Amino acid sequence: MRGQRTVRRVASLPAALLALLALLLAGPAHAEDGGIAHVESTGDGIRILVDVPAGVRVDLSGASATLDGEELDATATSTSSGSAVRRTTVLVIDTSRSMRRQGRFEAAQRAATTYLATVPDDVEVGIVNFDSTVEVALAPTTDRAAARTVIGGLSLQRNTLLYDGVIAANDVAGDSGQRSLLLLSDGADAGSRASLEDATAAIEDAGTRVHIVGLDLPEEQLAPLRLIAEAGKGDVITSSGSALAAAFAEQAEALADQVLVTAPLPDGFSADVATVQVTLPVASGEPVVARALAKIETASTPGAAAPLPTISDDGTGWTAPGWLLWVGIGVFAAGVLAVALLLVPARPAPMSIADRVTAYSTRVTGLEERQQHKPQADPVLDQAKAAAAGILERNSALNDRMTRRLAAAGSEFKPSEWLLLHIGTVLAGGVIGLLLGRGSIIVGILLMVVAFFLPPLYLTYMAGRRRRAFDAALPEVLQLLSGALSAGLSLAQAVDTVVREGPEPIASEFKRVLVEARIGVAIEDAFEGVADRFESKDFRWAVMAIRIQRQVGGNLAELLTTVASTMRERQYLRRHVRALSAEGRMSAVILCALPVLFLLYLLLVNREFLDPLLHDPRGWILSGFGVVWMAIGTFWMSRMVKVEA
Repeated sequence: MRGQRTVRRVASLPAALLALLALLLAGPAHAEDGGIAHVESTGDGIRILVDVPAGVRVDLSGASATLDGEELDATATSTSSGSAVRRTTVLVIDTSRSMRRQGRFEAAQRAATTYLATVPDDVEVGIVNFDSTVEVALAPTTDRAAARTVIGGLSLQRNTLLYDGVIAANDVAGDSGQRSLLLLSDGADAGSRASLEDATAAIEDAGTRVHIVGLDLPEEQLAPLRLIAEAGKGDVITSSGSALAAAFAEQAEALADQVLVTAPLPDGFSADVATVQVTLPVASGEPVVARALAKIETASTPGAAAPLPTISDDGTGWTAPGWLLWVGIGVFAAGVLAVALLLVPARPAPMSIADRVTAYSTRVTGLEERQQHKPQADPVLDQAKAAAAGILERNSALNDRMTRRLAAAGSEFKPSEWLLLHIGTVLAGGVIGLLLGRGSIIVGILLMVVAFFLPPLYLTYMAGRRRRAFDAALPEVLQLLSGALSAGLSLAQAVDTVVREGPEPIASEFKRVLVEARIGVAIEDAFEGVADRFESKDFRWAVMAIRIQRQVGGNLAELLTTVASTMRERQYLRRHVRALSAEGRMSAVILCALPVLFLLYLLLVNREFLDPLLHDPRGWILSGFGVVWMAIGTFWMSRMVKVEA
């Protein structure tokens, strides 16, 4: 017997190969009368769900089945009262606003309720609705009351994310037992991130049966639905609102009319793919024959391999293209390389004259004692600073620009230290972006770009704040200089009085003027350097007056008093103008900030509302135009409310 079974297997091998080739090229074959809905094995047996044509009464006692031509000891039972095979149906309902016309939505709710009342009790029913978003309204369950409550609570929104809804429903259906989708739609897809090819590929890979009800659809809109139904080995039914309940009831009755055929597997059977044929006798007429080339799965066998976890899109963000991943990796690698270069040991550069002047001007009493008790610096950090200093030496323009900006902001950082801080901020922004975006390269790169501009913006803010403090204190300082000169002090002694008694930041800047004067720089040139660092027009006029007085002579104290009085009048005029233009400036700020703030609010509260702008090419175009016109409006409003005084 064992030898005969071996010979029979060898003889059937070419037939199995031909059947497998037919499966790969043409997909599963369908019976002439019935259809194989689902096939699964239980380790030592096989279960077959057979679709019986509507209105046909079959004799279950005379059912027979073959597996690759070998007779099985088959038993057939009706599934109207339940089935040993898990059966899952997901209702995929279009809730776009077009369903409001002609009472379509109410008809859809009645049809879904009819389906719930007709479908067998063992069938788990899930509900997915799609409009501007895709929502899993109900996971598959046999609780009909909960399903009816969900159906009654559906509401209509804009757009029709048809393909996204199909993919989401396919995921909800699971991966075990017989799975089917019953899709209702009255329009073409609008706004889905997924394409028609993505939807059909997901259906084919999962092996989910798809039946589609097209509600008052023209032929051109039925074409993509037919492709989806073809991928799901289902059909497309065209219906109107009045006949919708009947169409849904027919689909539910088809599940109730299914026949479950069970049989033990032949001894030693181990093929992964086999031709399954079921014959169901009919009282009068030809028997119902259903055959298909099926994959024999062991999903319900204990110890069977579980499906590998997959990463799926949850519908809350934009899926990045593959090339963007390599861009992100390249940017991150460049950042790591920059840090590695900065850590290369380098010889400390000798101090320049400007560094010596700065060090001397900032020296205070007891500095040497504090430096003696200062903890030793980290050698790795020292190496990084030395490497950054070497990079700045090779790029003198960058070094000069960074030195000027740090001096204008009153920062105690050296250019090399600031460069390290800048690079660290960019890398930290990328890491934070990856964490906030849960691995999204887009968010990581966006946060890196934002972090790149943060340090320069901080320096600009601090420089503006320091400049305003300088201009505000300048009239009092000039008055102090005038008083000291009137008391008989020289200009250098008057400057020293400001250093000791004047406000910041003028006191520290005038101290630098004294230091530069002691090493041979003309005091007018030292004052000119202060005006350049602060970009102060008022102080530049005062320096011009000092320079002219020292060349042609005159009463410098009286001249400084006049200059200080003029500056006070100018400041009074500026404050008066700012008060008069406050309403216009506030209106400009509100108008410019309102779209951005409202965008952030919607991102936090109703992100789905913005999906068409984020995921639809038409939304990208509209967003681009909006940003351009918003930038133009912001520019002109800033020019209109800015008054030079």
